[in-house]
Parts: sequence; C-alpha cells; structure tokens
Amino acid sequence: METKPIHYESVTEYNDLLGVETLHPLVSVVDWSVAPPLRHARQSYGFYAVMLKEIRCGDLIYGRHHYDYQEGTLVCLAPGQVIGVEDDGTTYQPKGWALVFHPDLIRGTSLGQHIKEYTFFSYAVNEALHLSEREREMVIDSFRKIRHELEHAIDRHSKRLISIQIEVLLDYCLRFYERQFITRTHVNHDLLTRFEALLDDYFAGDRAQRDGLPTVRFCAGELCLSANYFGDLVKKETGKTAQEYIQLKLVDTAKERVLDPAKSIGHVAWELGFQYPQHFTRLFKKHTGMTPVEYRAGVS
Repeated sequence: METKPIHYESVTEYNDLLGVETLHPLVSVVDWSVAPPLRHARQSYGFYAVMLKEIRCGDLIYGRHHYDYQEGTLVCLAPGQVIGVEDDGTTYQPKGWALVFHPDLIRGTSLGQHIKEYTFFSYAVNEALHLSEREREMVIDSFRKIRHELEHAIDRHSKRLISIQIEVLLDYCLRFYERQFITRTHVNHDLLTRFEALLDDYFAGDRAQRDGLPTVRFCAGELCLSANYFGDLVKKETGKTAQEYIQLKLVDTAKERVLDPAKSIGHVAWELGFQYPQHFTRLFKKHTGMTPVEYRAGVS
C-alpha cells in the first residue's frame, strides 16, 4: 500500500533532516556526502529543489527507454512535487548536492518574475538532466558560489546576490537541457512517431466523439511524459508547440472528411470532438484561410 509522502515545508526542516546548519531560513546548499544515512521515503517539499544525484543514470527509465548517460543526474523539483521510493526499511548514504530555496526568497526579484520560464521544474523525475563531466563541474561550482554567499553574514545585499546566482544556475540548466534534446534525437524522433500514431488512432476511432479534442496533457500522459517536457521537446524538434501540432493534425484529418458529401460540416465537427461546429469552422479557417464549406466547394 502506497504511503503518504513526508512533507517538508521549510528549508530549516530539510536541513534538520540532513543534520546541517541553517545559514539562511529561505535557502540552503547541502553536500549530501556529509549527511547521515537516510531511510528510503517518498517526500515532497514546500520549496524549489535542484538536486545533483551521483548515481548510475543507466538505472533510470526515459519513457520505455533506459538512459544512456553515466556522469550524473540533475533533478529539478517545484513545490509540491513528490520524489523518492517507498520506505522498505533500508537506509542509504546520499551522494551529491542539493540547492533548495523557498518561493519567498525570490519574490520581488528578477528570478521571481521569470521562474515560470524554467519549465523543467515541472518535468517528471524520469526526464532528469544528464550532465557531462564539464557540465557537472559547472553546476557544482554554482552550488559552491551560492554556499559561499550563504556563509557571509546576511545583509541587505544577500537576497539579490543569492537570487542572481540561482538564476545563472537555472539558465545553465536551460542550456544543458537544449543540449540534451539535441543529443537524444533518436529518442525524440521515436516519440514524435508515437505522437503521430496516437493522434491517428484518436481520430480514427470514436475517442474524439466520446472525450472531445485531445489535449497536450492527455498526449503527454499517453507517452509517459510530463506535459512541460513533452511540450518543450515537440517545440525543439518541430518548431511548433504541441498544441499547434495537434491542431494541424486535426485540420489535415478534417480536410479529408469535409470532402465527403454525405457528411454535413456539423457532423464532421462532431466526429473530430468539437462541441460546437462554429469552433471547428474558426479553427479550420485559421489554418487554411477558408471555411470548411468554401474548402469543400473549391476542391470538389
């Protein structure tokens, strides 16, 4: 039976778990190698976490594939996400680093204004960032710089300087993720093929009539990915958002069906999952420059 995750609301609670001193109530950098052995447990936090896990990445699963990186794994968590495994009574020695920071730290800062742009905070754990040795060294250097600032007495400059350094680290993560999207093109192409097949099956059957238009979240879930990771991957590979990709597939399907004189435009709209025919007409015209009726008359 799955147990309820242990929730740590504050940075101080997290530091107490690891037996380290709290230098700042809203942010901490922890070297796990100095922490005591921990029990396996499912955990959630009331703060952001960037964790560099020194583990074999080949033991992790990406969709239906094993990761092929060995150098290290960076996992980024937003408040409320759950990480870990069920408590089986065993302990382990954590190895790696963790940066944790509370949302209150970045309120009113540049990072606070742009935090939603770092979509990797909502990626699933199995979509973690796999670092080269050089990238790993850069991340650890960022952790050390932030910790060095924390060791300075808190003054009126602390919040801004710490948030700037965290923002720089997160910008590096964006760069590294873009590199990972490129280096994993064989996996990405496989995913796009499965995405295309998923949409074909969705519109070929009666799923659209039953459940309406396919959403990005639905497609991501069917492909065992988080919505943000899936959307970012599709954008990198195709230049289109996942929503645009779905709409283009829908319009391509609609072009065939509106040419069937036995079907009314309203019936085609219903087959494709639209609740209101006028919404279908508006979308069709947006992508083709013609209404379905005009398209039918022009082609036939």
